[in-house]
Amino acid sequence: MFLIDNQSRLAVYEQIIAQAERFILTGILKSDEMMPSVRSLSLTLAINPNTIQKAYSDLERRGITYTVKGKGSFVSPSAAEILSRERLKELDRVRSLSHELAIAGIDKKLVYEAVDKGYSEKGDEQN
Repeated sequence: MFLIDNQSRLAVYEQIIAQAERFILTGILKSDEMMPSVRSLSLTLAINPNTIQKAYSDLERRGITYTVKGKGSFVSPSAAEILSRERLKELDRVRSLSHELAIAGIDKKLVYEAVDKGYSEKGDEQN
């Protein structure tokens, strides 16, 4: 499920966070479902358990997951809603990028096509 790209610019714990978020948003991880244990994920990915714990702590701090003592970490019932709200804030980046593309003379039609392609790929991830 989780994969680490050693060539990525993102730190390993950030990759874990990003993948967990994507798994939740695409329905791979569902509400109240148990996350892989720190130990098992550490063994599977051959990375330090503290790195995974750092990622899990961030997810819990933001309300994406919750911990049950002695049982592990679980996906929060409101995780998808929280992540969707966070993504909504990205619209400012889209507006800014659109402005930069317009200044550079990029045809609006190409921008629309790129957005359409991004939305069509949403369905591909759920399969």
